[in-house]
Amino acid sequence: MDVELQMIKHLARDAQPTVSVIDEYCQGYKDLFPEVRSYECFKYLHLGIISPIPRKSLPEIAKIVGIRSPQSLHHFLANSPWSARELKERRLARTLKALKGEKIIVIIDETGDRRKGKKTDYIARQYLGSVGKTDRGIVSVNAYGVYKNITFPLVFRVFKPKGTLKEGDVYKTKIEIASEILTELVDWGFQIELVLADSLYGESSSFISTLDQFQIPWVLAIRSNHGVWMSSEQKVRANKWCKFERIFSNQESETRYIREIIFGKRSTRTYWEITTDPETMPETSTSFVMTNLTEKRSQMKKTLGNLYGLRTWVEYGFRQCKE
Repeated sequence: MDVELQMIKHLARDAQPTVSVIDEYCQGYKDLFPEVRSYECFKYLHLGIISPIPRKSLPEIAKIVGIRSPQSLHHFLANSPWSARELKERRLARTLKALKGEKIIVIIDETGDRRKGKKTDYIARQYLGSVGKTDRGIVSVNAYGVYKNITFPLVFRVFKPKGTLKEGDVYKTKIEIASEILTELVDWGFQIELVLADSLYGESSSFISTLDQFQIPWVLAIRSNHGVWMSSEQKVRANKWCKFERIFSNQESETRYIREIIFGKRSTRTYWEITTDPETMPETSTSFVMTNLTEKRSQMKKTLGNLYGLRTWVEYGFRQCKE
């Protein structure tokens, strides 16, 4: 509509256009924003996230999208009258509709970012995976979906350390948060064919119980010193290494090796080692995994390594949002 005509009729102006893919996607959320400026900032943030800038901070996004000051983006996130809950529910509903009942792989992982100052809630000294050490920052537990070669965010929740809790907050471990996220996805109706997670979750009997409760297949990392109950006469044995091709999303491949570790007798849970070099077992490229998949052993050797390798997709997703 003509701007002058809008002014005469006292109608709200139209939001500034960005690029077609952003405008089309954001249109599905337009009614959640009572103010035009809020809706514009919503679009600008999406435009900034897909832009090829080194660091996707508010000041850098403001520059790339042509906003004079990043304060408008900060105001949008901190004070604008829109509901994060409604936005999340709309996004999940649209994602579920787009999948049309197709099954997805769910990856559970946590990510942490350094933070200085005292204005951000739930900041504490804790382990930050992004820097590989303990530092002052904020951590969230995340669920990402993988469908074919598409990675997409599902649900995230901020981990709240005990010393940072506010009135009304209830302390929950990362395991409890991850279990709640999984329950939420099941309640939404997502068809989950497999869950992948690192050893924090693989070493948790309560998390595995949640997966088993919903009868969801899983492949979980475990520590190299993972303990399994066995009778005194039983032994641990390692089968021979088998070579397989780890196929990446770009269809390139690398040779990897896999073998089954048997604790006494085989059970419904099986244990595996996956590595790039069976002679030296490099720490950075060797994984110990546990699974309840029931495929034949010959088939498992071909598929398990590639299935667990999908965990790197969540790290890829984080990088696309941050860098």
